Amino acid sequence: MSEPILYDYWRSSASYRVRIALNLVGIPYTTRSVDLLSAGHRDPDYLAINPQGLVPTLTIDGMDLTQSLAIIEYLDETHPGHGLLPRNPRDRYRVRSLAYAVAMDIHPICNMHVVSHVAQMMGNEQSREQWMRHFISKGLLSLEAMLSGNDDPFCFGSVPGMADLCLVPQVYNARRWGVDLSEMPCVVEIDRRCSELAAFRDAHPDLAKPK
Repeated sequence: MSEPILYDYWRSSASYRVRIALNLVGIPYTTRSVDLLSAGHRDPDYLAINPQGLVPTLTIDGMDLTQSLAIIEYLDETHPGHGLLPRNPRDRYRVRSLAYAVAMDIHPICNMHVVSHVAQMMGNEQSREQWMRHFISKGLLSLEAMLSGNDDPFCFGSVPGMADLCLVPQVYNARRWGVDLSEMPCVVEIDRRCSELAAFRDAHPDLAKPK
């Protein structure tokens, strides 16, 4: 069977999550860049693979998988034992709640097409930065509160899982947009610990950016 293909955009948070997951599970893959800035996601050939015109898409096991969290759960179910999600239903709920706090509450309103539309409506680029800082900060402060009292080295347990895969890309975005992280010590510390792991380092946007 051919090597999996990941259609991604180097700076996409959702793509970043899946790159980390593939690295953690140990699945080699080929990257095909979909340039969002030049509307590569609207190309008919790409829309035939992913009708939503979003990234990432992972072609694996004869299927075209979309939606980053669904992809991560598929990888966990087909390659168990890597800690992407715990086995216990209560623990799985906990990890999902943390992951969803980022992927479903922060990410959708800070997505590129949403923020670009806001800037266009407001008629200035400053509104883009204000929007991003406001909603990323608000969302990460809520995540910090959810992590309060957590003694684990990662969001849940002794190995990084799906929640960490969501946290790290969002912290990358926070720093990119100048969000003050001083009131988020748990978030910052978990991000630091993840940065020490090759699976996270190798998935970083700086390395994923097309040469």
